[in-house]
Amino acid sequence: MSMTYGQAKEKLARYGQEHVLRYYDELTEKEKQELLAQIENTDLSVTAFCARREELVRRGKITPLKAMELPEIQAGKADFYRLGEEAIRGGRVGAVLLAGGMGTRLGSDEPKGVYNIGLTKDVFIFERLIRNLLEVVESTDTWIHLFVMTSDKNHEATAAFLKEHDFFGYDSGYVHFFRQDMAPATDYNGKVYMESRCRLATSPNGNGGWYISMKNAGMSRIVEQAGIEWLNVFAVDNVLQRIADPVFIGAVLDKNCDVGAKVVRKNAPDEKVGVICLEDGRPSIVEYYELTEELMEARDADGSPAYNFGVILNYLFRVSALDGLLKKQLPLHVVEKKIPYMDETGKLVKPEKPNGCKFENLVLDMIHQLESCLPFEVEREKEFAPIKNKTGVDSVESARALLLQNGVEL
Repeated sequence: MSMTYGQAKEKLARYGQEHVLRYYDELTEKEKQELLAQIENTDLSVTAFCARREELVRRGKITPLKAMELPEIQAGKADFYRLGEEAIRGGRVGAVLLAGGMGTRLGSDEPKGVYNIGLTKDVFIFERLIRNLLEVVESTDTWIHLFVMTSDKNHEATAAFLKEHDFFGYDSGYVHFFRQDMAPATDYNGKVYMESRCRLATSPNGNGGWYISMKNAGMSRIVEQAGIEWLNVFAVDNVLQRIADPVFIGAVLDKNCDVGAKVVRKNAPDEKVGVICLEDGRPSIVEYYELTEELMEARDADGSPAYNFGVILNYLFRVSALDGLLKKQLPLHVVEKKIPYMDETGKLVKPEKPNGCKFENLVLDMIHQLESCLPFEVEREKEFAPIKNKTGVDSVESARALLLQNGVEL
């Protein structure tokens, strides 16, 4: 049963957003239903934080967090693999693909995962990721539940594409789609922008919103029924990453940490990757733009750079720890953005400079709320080929070169 007009009016009044229903009487029945559903599904409580955006960004004391490096991983590899394989075979591991993004920066108006990186044949981003996961499925002889997070903008296109390609050989009974929750986009006074007469301006609730979105979409029922205790969450844009990697899983289990984070050794002190660290004694991530000269130059006891490992958005979370997070309020990040909106005359305006706020939860805050984290080093040439741009650094070009270097036919 969806929200009624009266309930919508009441919810909007609670947050001072009554203007959202201004054109309600002029809408068609279908548009009315769509608007009411959007009001119901949008978290308006975040709009109050717009005025407090300065105080939300304070950081604590940053100190180094030691990573498990390649020699140590190599030495324990057989034991870690056995532990990880056991967890996978016992159905205790699931995978979560964050696939809500569009291929805009690649010059495409389709979901990022459907982008074709092939040279002599079709090779899609989704295909590469599923093939990487299938390697583990085949070596452990066990299907792994794969949860695919989409967004309002790309849900239908993503589901249709994967079905059309028969999930690239993956058992469709183990693939579950869910949409990321949306947060409103507002002006600097916290008033929600309208995209059209029947649509609020919204954006996804940040990469830290994946678990609450999963929960709200009813996915936790599958997690509970399947007995999944660990979720490997990973981003859509890294076509070389290993997913549900038994060695990584085993190492996290062996060290009894709440979360494991795959990391790569930075290729330059100012490389644009978030750096794993401790903040006020708890695991955390410092974004590259927050790294001071002092942190970049800091050295540990053996003279190596102290903040030398960048995260690649491939994490293994303990489900019970995630459930504990839902009882707390994750910090909110208020980000200034260019937000297209409908003006007084009903015309859509695309601003040239930031004109308001978007609200996000970030994975780094999830990690900071947990007690323990294992940074786990991987070889960047073998596991890090992010596709963020069409050309240049972290691009389609650089990813192709790395795939070919790793023997993948394009």
